[in-house]
Amino acid sequence: MGIYDVPADRLIEAVANELKTKIQQPEFTKYIKTGAHRERAPQRSDWFFMRNASILYQLYRHGATGTGSLRTYYGGRRNRGVKPEHKKKASGKIIRVCLQNLEKQGLLKKDKKGRAVTGKGEKLLYAKAKEIEIIFKEEIKKQEEEKVQRMEKAKQNIEKAMKERKEKEEKLKQKKEAELKAKEETKEQPKSDENERRGKPEAKKA
Repeated sequence: MGIYDVPADRLIEAVANELKTKIQQPEFTKYIKTGAHRERAPQRSDWFFMRNASILYQLYRHGATGTGSLRTYYGGRRNRGVKPEHKKKASGKIIRVCLQNLEKQGLLKKDKKGRAVTGKGEKLLYAKAKEIEIIFKEEIKKQEEEKVQRMEKAKQNIEKAMKERKEKEEKLKQKKEAELKAKEETKEQPKSDENERRGKPEAKKA
């Protein structure tokens, strides 16, 4: 399985976790926004490592590029209230610091067009993609097992429901037969009493 065969968000997350042990987060990243289009600072405490990993992935995917293109990619629309929104670029300072950190780690190198991914950076992406592949296989296996369990449970529930329905129908049938039998016995009872009255002579009056 290659780099493009796994979800980009999970790959970037895995690379970011790896970079946490190699790159030191600058102090200023705790207080700044990532661009003029943002209304507040990032909510994630590890957003700086996520940005580093994302830049590494984007350079591998699109080839060598410079800070300007990355600023455009990570930019966005700025909310100006009732006025129309304007496209704003992301912070160049953050992107330059990320590029410098990745270059120090040997994951990027300078190129005519800007910076490009080195063999070490590509190897890191492939290694993390391989780890995600293993996790995917375990998740798929677990999902299949859960699916089989759900199907088995559903089958048992259906069998139980059919059995209860059959028992209910049997009880209802027995109840109807009992009612019909009692009704027939009730019909026969008056006739026998009438026959007895007819065969018995009336008592004479004194």
